[in-house]
Amino acid sequence: MSSLIEQAAERLAQIRRAGISLPDLEERPTSPIAGDRAAPSEAIARDLAVPPQAPTKAEATLDPLRSSAALLSKPIELDLLALAAAGFLVPSAPRSHMADQFRVIKRPLIANATRKGQAKLHNANLIMMTSAMPDEGKSFTAINLAMSIASELDHTVMLVDADVARPSLLKKLGLGEAPGLLDLLEGKAEMSDVLMRTNIDKLTLLPSGRPHPKSTELLASDAMRQLLQDMATRYPDRIIIFDSPPLLLTTEARVLASQMGQVVMVVHAGKTLQADVQHALSTIESCPIRMMLLNKARTDSQGAYGYGYGYGYSYGYGDEATAAAPQEGPSHGTKPA
Repeated sequence: MSSLIEQAAERLAQIRRAGISLPDLEERPTSPIAGDRAAPSEAIARDLAVPPQAPTKAEATLDPLRSSAALLSKPIELDLLALAAAGFLVPSAPRSHMADQFRVIKRPLIANATRKGQAKLHNANLIMMTSAMPDEGKSFTAINLAMSIASELDHTVMLVDADVARPSLLKKLGLGEAPGLLDLLEGKAEMSDVLMRTNIDKLTLLPSGRPHPKSTELLASDAMRQLLQDMATRYPDRIIIFDSPPLLLTTEARVLASQMGQVVMVVHAGKTLQADVQHALSTIESCPIRMMLLNKARTDSQGAYGYGYGYGYSYGYGDEATAAAPQEGPSHGTKPA
């Protein structure tokens, strides 16, 4: 195998044969102090060495994180036609009733996230999507909210899969597993390694990462708090949406909510019990802004569901959080909301 210097020399010859002019690197002054600066030949080797190649199959087997990170350095191509067919609000889709509803939903969230001066809210650009119980539509809602915000002219959006026990965002978007949040918290990856740039210009994804037996402890760790603080302050023009676990099944969502500026709780119309809604709200009382979004609400007197989904929306501050409207059916006891 040729040495590093031989590789660099060959690379230099290739560049010169291509007619590209280079400064005379050999005339650079060297330090008179031994060991203070690399020798000229070493500097040339370092600057012109052949770039690292993608990992081989054997290397990928030994180090799957390295292999996945190499793939994530390229933009991820989402199948926009397939996503549109599945009911997601992809860019350039024709105007629809659901798209208009998400415009209404996102406006106060963005307004809260962009407050200035004395009215500025702590971590208001960190928005957690959750629910009381599973299968209420929170992940579907989180994706569509992110898609809608990505159409904004002045904001970008990061969608984080924080439902580490049952991650679903990548699957819903037609993507395979990848390193992400848990790998960051373990110190096995850097943010630049795991962020997934997409072909939707202003949408970036952060997967949940590889499963970990102590995922709850990782989400409750100082590393998580520091990460969230860094995310909230590093990207002032970015809205960050977290798809979190249900509030009544695990403790991860409650831990996460304590670090969020805004929480949106999705409620499945006609299915979620009001007692569960009230219990779930009581677990996130520390969050300054709590909102509720009614999913699959009937949109006409015949009980039809517009485009398969209808959304009612309301919000409250602190202890003033109220039930979402429109709300139909029984409204007391432990009946469905």
